[in-house]
Formats: sequence, C-alpha cells, structure tokens
Amino acid sequence: MPDDGLQVTAAGRGFSVSWKGLSLLSRRDPVSQGEKLAGSAEVRERTLWLCPSPLYGYGLSRLVERLASCDEDSAVLCVETNPALFSFSILNMDKTLAGNPRLALCGEREPEAVCGFARRQWGSRRFRRVEVLRLSGGWRLDEAGYDAIAAALRQGIALDWGNALTLSKLGRRFALNTVRNLALIPRFPSLSRLSYGGDPVLVTGAGPSLDPFLGRLLDHFGEKVLVPSSRPFRIVSVDTSLSVLAARGIKPDLVIALESQHWNLRDFIGAGGQGIALAMDLSALPATTDVLGGEVFLFFTPWAEIRFLKRIEAAFPISQFPPLASVGLSAVAIALSLGKGPVICAGIDFSFNPDTYHARSSPGHLERLKTQNRFHSLPNTAAAIRPGVQQTLSKNGIPVLSDGAMRSYRDLFERNFSGEKRLFDTESSGLPLGIPVLSGTEALKTLDAAVPAGTAAAIDAITVTNAIMADDAAIATNAATAADAATAADTTTAAGSAAATGAFIERELFALRALLSILTGERQGTGEELEALLDFCDYLWAYFPDCAGAGGKRPPAANISFLKRVRTEIGPFLSLFARMSP
Repeated sequence: MPDDGLQVTAAGRGFSVSWKGLSLLSRRDPVSQGEKLAGSAEVRERTLWLCPSPLYGYGLSRLVERLASCDEDSAVLCVETNPALFSFSILNMDKTLAGNPRLALCGEREPEAVCGFARRQWGSRRFRRVEVLRLSGGWRLDEAGYDAIAAALRQGIALDWGNALTLSKLGRRFALNTVRNLALIPRFPSLSRLSYGGDPVLVTGAGPSLDPFLGRLLDHFGEKVLVPSSRPFRIVSVDTSLSVLAARGIKPDLVIALESQHWNLRDFIGAGGQGIALAMDLSALPATTDVLGGEVFLFFTPWAEIRFLKRIEAAFPISQFPPLASVGLSAVAIALSLGKGPVICAGIDFSFNPDTYHARSSPGHLERLKTQNRFHSLPNTAAAIRPGVQQTLSKNGIPVLSDGAMRSYRDLFERNFSGEKRLFDTESSGLPLGIPVLSGTEALKTLDAAVPAGTAAAIDAITVTNAIMADDAAIATNAATAADAATAADTTTAAGSAAATGAFIERELFALRALLSILTGERQGTGEELEALLDFCDYLWAYFPDCAGAGGKRPPAANISFLKRVRTEIGPFLSLFARMSP
C-alpha cells in the first residue's frame, strides 16, 4: 500500500478506494460510475477539464475519446494534491493514457504551480474555459484547494486572453518602439548599474490613498522629504504619480516609465528639466528620455514570447523584469531589485472612491478639474456605475469600488510578491495586497533610517564613521586614479555597446531585406528559407490577432493571407532599421 491510510478492495468492475475511512470510489461498480460521469459531461470546444484526484482514472478514457471526436483543442488536467494518492495514481491510472497529448497528471498543490504546469503542457491562449469533472470522491479531501486551483486556472486563462487583446492592439507600437530604442543602448546604462544599498524605498502609485500618506510624510519629515539628498529614504515613483509628488514639492529619486504611447507625456508636465532619474523600458515611448533631464537607465520587459526579444536579451546586458501588466507592479519589482532595504508601497490601491478616482494633482484628477462645469461634475460617477464595478472592502474595512481589471492586477500583485519579506503595504483605503500592512506610524519609522542620537546604535554608527574617516587620506590619494579608470571603462563599454548595437541592426536589416525580396517576387526562395525568415522576423506578426499571446505560433508560410499581412508590415520596420544602420 502507498500509505497506511489507503485501503483498496475489489468492487465489481474495478477497485474501491478509501482514505482513512472515507470512501473515494464506489464499492459496487466504480468503472461504470466513472464512465457514466464522463459520458454525461457537456463537451464544449476549447475547454480545459479539471479532474481532481483521479485515482485509477476511471472514466478518463471515455472523456478523452469524446474530446477527440469533437474538438482538437480541449484537454484534461488531472490534479492530485495528496502526495500518497498522487503516487497511487501514477502507478494505477490506465497506461493507455500515458503520453496522450490531451491528458496530463499534476501533483502540485499550489494553484500557481498548477497554472504553470498547464501552461507548459499546452501553452497559452489554447482554452477559453475551465470545467471541473469529479470522477472520484478524492476532491473532498482538499475541497478548498481544488476550488482555488480551478479559480486560478480560470483567472490565468482570462489573463492570457486579456494580454493577447492588449498585444493585438499595442503590439505594433511595442515592436516599433523597441527597434527605435535600440539606438539608446550605447547612450544609457542598464538599470542594474543603479543601487540604493540598504536604504528604505517608498514606491508611490497614483491611487487615492496616496494623498493622506503624503500628508503624514510631510508632517513627519518636513522639508527634508522634498529633496532626495536630505531624506533618509528613496522614492520610486510610477510615471502617473510624478505630478502628485511635484504638486507637493517632492522630488522622487527615480521615475518608472513603461507606456508606449504619446499620451503618457502628460504625466511629466511641470517636471521637465528637473534632473530626475528615469528608468525606462525598451518598449516605452523613445521621447520619454528627453523630458526629465536626469540620468536615464534602461530595463527590458519581454512583451511577447518571440525570437526577436530573445536575441535582444542575449545581445545586450540590460536588466530584465517579467511582464506584470501594470506600471505599479513593475515599479515594485524594480524597487526590490535596487537594494536590500525595506520597500513600502503607497497609493497602489487597485480601487477608488465615488468622488476620487486618482490622487489629487494626478493627470486624471487634473483633467476632471479642467472639464468641470455645471454639466460635468468633479466626482467620476461614470466610473462608479460602469459595468463590472463592484463594492468591496479595503484594508481598513472602508467600502471602496473596484472593477475586474483592477482586481486582476491586485491578484497579480499577490501572486508575484506575497512571499517577499522586504515588502510592506501602508494602512489605507486600497485593496489588500497579500503583504504585511504597516500603520502610518510604523511606515514612517521604517522610512526614517536615521539613527536616533544617544543610542547604542548611534555609538556604533559613530565608531564606524570614525573608522571610515581614518581611511579618508588613502581614499583621497586613489580617487583621481579610480575616477580615470571608471571613465575609461565607461568609454570602452559605450564603444563596445555601439559596435554590438550596429552589428545587431545589420543582422536584422539583412534578414528583413531577404524576406521582402521573397515576398515581392524579386527572387525565389525555398519553402524552408521562407519559414526560417518568418520565424526570425517574428516581430512583424507577433501582434496579429491570430498570433498574439499564442507563444510565438503563427500560420504556415503556405497561408497566402498571412504572407500578405506580413508584407504590409515590413515597410516601417525596414525604414527604421535602415536609418539606424551604421
């Protein structure tokens, strides 16, 4: 027996199974019961069937047979969260199902791990829905766990389709911006060159709760909070919250920009030329680098699973972050990467109030003020009553409003950061983020890294400071040499980066011209060559509606309609690469 709690007895056709006295399979005819359940299930196209605790797998053959006869995209995911029963299922499930591409057995317990398993098994954007089929009573051993897995699978499918829709609308802009921004790589360093050491970091979003927190911040620190060099912590601002900080005279240490469209420039109104550092994604609007007048650092977010982006990743040592769908989430990931100190979130709400959608002085709030008249009130009632908006409770128990998109971002936040021990949220009217919440007083104390005078810690700090000052002479002696070496290293790096960028552009240009010559009939290419060039130049079609979010899959080269669409996309990219060619 796999475990002392497992009991197996013969029962008509097949075997009955019980776990610690709880019957999991029928004592009469478990095979017939499983086949009856599988035969009565309503089969619909592009469905992922979740079968919790399959045990012997009675009924699975019948279900797979039905799927094969009516829909080529549906599949069956068997999940067993009990380790002993998982081993039992591996040993006893129908061996004819082994290797069947429509069926997989997973022993993961965490919902996210199950979602990852399913995505690796069948890719993204294959399914449209999840149906649960209980072929045994094993689901009762972990009912909450299986419910959470089903919910996570449904959410993952919805997210995949949402990302595909975004890619089909904005993917062409992402691709064009990425090509244009290749010219920035020799000019600006990777974000990995920036470090905040052990300093606390405050990440600011533009949610309504940012207003009261900034008020407390100003009351506690006074004018020290306005200038980066005078405060004991760092501020990393999403682009939308920059104007909120500027209205209060606060200059952040770093602004995060991911937006690919021109309307994002309104976030920087009033901050031009102030010398604020910018961290910009390679797919962001290139003009963003010219606004703030401070240092610019580059990072890279793969916006699609395509070869073009993998070539960029391999060719250039640029900080890379996973696509998180929200600038707020990306700002948190970046803040965590910049040092080893605590990171505190403020204004990352994923909710709003009937009278306040964003923080005061944000672009959205300023737009409401500008358009206010007797027919157009300041409260955003249209947002409050639009379809999908629901009332829910915030962290502090106050009712707030949120929609499906905001809640999905909140779920993504929890999924990506709930285990991060250096990350904290502030007590506010935002949705719970799945991380520890600090009261206003606790958050201010955490940000105030200055050591109080007269304490043992202060004495230790003075001792360390004196030790450092004792070495100042030696440091000063080598300072000029170190500066010269750093300058020479930067020059060499820039020259190498320029050469690598030029070589990269030349390879892309060569492939693009070769593909164009075949598609226009200028020369005859083999089918294999055409297929290879289409795969190489996948940035041309990654955002097509039938390709977006499909994991780099595309129609075959024999598809004339597809080739015509690819041909129409070549012109802008060819012009860009040609202008950038050294």
